[in-house]
Amino acid sequence: MASAWAGATYAAPYAALVIDARTGEVLHARNADTRLHPASLTKMMTLYVTFDAIRRGQLTLDTKVKISRKAAAEQPSKLGLKAGQRIAIRYLIRAASVKSANDAATALGEAVSGSEAAFARRMNAMAKALGMTNTTFKNAHGLTENGHMSTARDMTTLGRHLIYDYPQYYNLFSRQTTHAGVKQVSNTNRRLLQNYKGADGIKTGYTRAAGFNLVASAERGNERVIATVFGGTSSAARNARVAELLDMGFKRAPSRAKLSKPTRPNLAAQTVIEPKVIKVAPTITARRSSPRPLQRPDRAPSEDMLLAIVESVDNNVSQARAEVATRAAQSTELASAGAVVTPIRKPQNLVQAAIDTTEPARKPQPRRIITRASTSGGRHWSISLGNYTTRNTAERLLLKTALQEIDTLDEALRKVVNRPRGWEANFVGLSQNNATLACQRLSARGHDCEVRGPGA
Repeated sequence: MASAWAGATYAAPYAALVIDARTGEVLHARNADTRLHPASLTKMMTLYVTFDAIRRGQLTLDTKVKISRKAAAEQPSKLGLKAGQRIAIRYLIRAASVKSANDAATALGEAVSGSEAAFARRMNAMAKALGMTNTTFKNAHGLTENGHMSTARDMTTLGRHLIYDYPQYYNLFSRQTTHAGVKQVSNTNRRLLQNYKGADGIKTGYTRAAGFNLVASAERGNERVIATVFGGTSSAARNARVAELLDMGFKRAPSRAKLSKPTRPNLAAQTVIEPKVIKVAPTITARRSSPRPLQRPDRAPSEDMLLAIVESVDNNVSQARAEVATRAAQSTELASAGAVVTPIRKPQNLVQAAIDTTEPARKPQPRRIITRASTSGGRHWSISLGNYTTRNTAERLLLKTALQEIDTLDEALRKVVNRPRGWEANFVGLSQNNATLACQRLSARGHDCEVRGPGA
């Protein structure tokens, strides 16, 4: 198959690279550093920069963008956006990642940096920080433009960063269909996703100058392989070659390898935002510079620690409820016998109690009975994290979120309400400033939330 591929007539020069995604080790390379037209593989960087802006709090998934004439006039593939239309960032992200919509990509660039030219500068700064040494971006969509070039190696590097730097968004690339605000759209990579075992992304690309390009990732057991092809003669031929390369990668990759994630770049000093031309709805409250301070080392538990705390608290809650039920039964018996019964008191700050269990004990501490926090405080500002199928799921989310955002939610009370659509998870008893800031920070992490005023 390789020799047949080599003897074919191409729409563009052929290049390929295969790596072990866990370690970055190269398993196969051909013309991997040749500068070629990336076509819509460009949108991987458009999305990466957008995710970075959300992480910094410069915008949120719910930020509404006013579509410019330039964005609306982009050539297909497109979502069909109209000039003056307003649409949320989340739908532009879906359209760019799944349908590869050029109008959505341009709108994202304008929302993040004010203009496509400014966004291209940010893309290039990010490419440099990621080590993509042979890449130059001129636009956000990838349509052919003089000097807009990349390589198989650089695009593979970018694909690996998308997987490990923003896992909360990576599932977008495996969706075969999704709703993009104005209509349902289908994935341009759905044939490979359907036909290759373990395939879960990432991005296709095609122009006449580029040929048929694809960066693909697949996971089987403990192994993950990324294969990139530039210059395919058709989508079918490209998919067949990528499948061969992925097979080669799984054969050559070790069954076990220590995961070595790439380092996410920090471009705080290089980022240039032009807010005077950002087209967003006037009601948007997201700040253009990140309101999120660096977490203090002594108050930033790791993900593993958070999960351990949640499990510990679940066990403690179950035990405490059992003890409360037992003591209540005993109290009833004593009361019937004429004894004076002292009611059981419940601690009010479960978050602090949970945090205390993670610190080394310097002296013996009295035994704690941990129960769910008080749900009072409806007269103040609150945050809703959405509805969930069970109370336990909602309570676990509230606890984990409180531990992640201690600086803004430490004094908040957690409240779970049984709604017709499920159990709603809420933080209540917040000031307006704290509620707004906490929701912005949660949105930057990719969590949905809604700020509600007094009485809401």
